[in-house]
Amino acid sequence: MSPVTETDEHKALRSAVAALGKRYGRAYLTKAVAEGGHPDELWAEAGKLGYLGVNLPEEYGGGGGGIAELSIVLEELGAAGCPLLMLVVSPAICGTVIARFGTEEQKRAWLPGLSDGTRTMAFGITEPDAGSNSHRITTTARRDGTDWVLNGRKVFISGVDIADATLIVGRTEDARTGSLKPCLFIVPHDAEGFGRRQIDMELASAEKQFELTLDEVRLPADALVGDEDAGLLQLFAGLNPERVMTAAFAIGMGRFALARAVEYARERTVWKAPIGAHQAIAHPLAQAHIELELARLMMQKAAYLYDIGDDIGAGEAANMAKYAAGEACVRAVDQAVHTLGGNGLTREFGLASLITAARVSRIAPVSREMILNYVSHQTLGLPKSY
Repeated sequence: MSPVTETDEHKALRSAVAALGKRYGRAYLTKAVAEGGHPDELWAEAGKLGYLGVNLPEEYGGGGGGIAELSIVLEELGAAGCPLLMLVVSPAICGTVIARFGTEEQKRAWLPGLSDGTRTMAFGITEPDAGSNSHRITTTARRDGTDWVLNGRKVFISGVDIADATLIVGRTEDARTGSLKPCLFIVPHDAEGFGRRQIDMELASAEKQFELTLDEVRLPADALVGDEDAGLLQLFAGLNPERVMTAAFAIGMGRFALARAVEYARERTVWKAPIGAHQAIAHPLAQAHIELELARLMMQKAAYLYDIGDDIGAGEAANMAKYAAGEACVRAVDQAVHTLGGNGLTREFGLASLITAARVSRIAPVSREMILNYVSHQTLGLPKSY
């Protein structure tokens, strides 16, 4: 695929996932959230149909595609009103990291389950005192014989309650320099000393957020994913797909909101004409559509570059895609709610809850300001302030 036009296979995947999403829809997800549950039925069916692991290697039960295909899955489910946020975490980050850097045993143990949805994995990087500065991560891993012992805290970690394990970003000490290097560890949900506390969020989401504590968590040698000397390379192998998938999440949400607004603007009549006939209503909706399409183009470019192995090019494009999609999503949701007026704030139309949800794509997994820093320094070559 080129990043501009989609192949027939991609169009077919988009159409098939859209049909699945339509069968579940916004009402299904809203009900799951209201009952404090999870979209288990949709997750299981998407897994059975091969959509959850479409990016993972075929020899381990995956679809043999890439992030380009997985982003289509998330975008189309989002456009149907029922996005699966754990797609960002389980197959995109954790699945990618294990597929690229895991041992044969780790791949056999995890990838088939991540592919068909029977196993899920959370991802723990953010810390209370480090924020976006991954160089200040204080979760440490020390050797004790052949074991590793982890200590530290994580915050805003999605889906830990439903995950079989969490891929934790810790730091090991370099014996030569004494400096700390990032490393990735698979921590089972029932590991001794691994505690979690649910964070009380105003955000209405099926995926809960947790604060984690690691208190002398002892892990066998094979809990380490990849080479302890690879450090940032392995970490960013997971973070670039995370940004692409966050863009897909935002674009899908924006498309859902826009479709509801367009439908309403066509049908709602005031003074004999549908409100969509008025440019004050029509133009902002057209603008929102253009911005979502532009963001999708950058997302497709980022996925393409990542899938062909251009990690540096993908880093820049993935950050830009996430930025563009977050901005486009917030504006599309805001304009959709405004188009419906008072109805935009009712439960019946299901748009008001998106006002909060849309902000997530601006804040997580990295703020728009940190992306602007990245582009300032890496792309434009401007000096750093920090």
